[in-house]
Amino acid sequence: MPGFFFSHNMTELNGKEDCKLAEGKIHKKKQKSFGADLKNYLKCMVPHIESGIKTSNTKNAMLSTEEVIQWSQSLEKLLASQSGQGVFREFLKSEFSEENIEFWLACEDYKKTKSDHLHGKAERIYEEFVQSDAVKQINIDYQMREATAKKAQDPTHTSFDEAQKTVYTLMERDSYPRFLKSKTYLNLLNQLQPNTSK
Repeated sequence: MPGFFFSHNMTELNGKEDCKLAEGKIHKKKQKSFGADLKNYLKCMVPHIESGIKTSNTKNAMLSTEEVIQWSQSLEKLLASQSGQGVFREFLKSEFSEENIEFWLACEDYKKTKSDHLHGKAERIYEEFVQSDAVKQINIDYQMREATAKKAQDPTHTSFDEAQKTVYTLMERDSYPRFLKSKTYLNLLNQLQPNTSK
């Protein structure tokens, strides 16, 4: 009986310790810095930083110094790159403004939508980004919000063009210059540059 009692307490104790360990892990996850999140993201996007920077694309695309340098030439070139979009999105998350790139990408996808699916997509984009109580509300003025709402009710492929241009300009003038000066971008460049001299 004492052995049974002891083993029962040990099981209970181990359970409590497991819970504390799990809580500790959760707590540590919450404390993860942006740098760690970006590092994990880059490991996904570019799993072999030391060996040539392969992206996870099936085309075996290489993330080169030239490509990363091109990102600094214009926001357009940054957004034209899948890897660039991903790194920029992680940066925007650190600034709590990822809704801008998410909206921009949703608009790009929307433009390629078949006409018979426009209404459903327009409704989703409006509800997620445009309406005044949207979860990921973009920063546009009242007049544009109203005009976009009207266009979304009778959707065409250009319904979100004006709002998309505004958000693009906001990213171009505000977030993009900060991104180019950020540790995120500069560290990535530094990681790539030694590989080009091999």
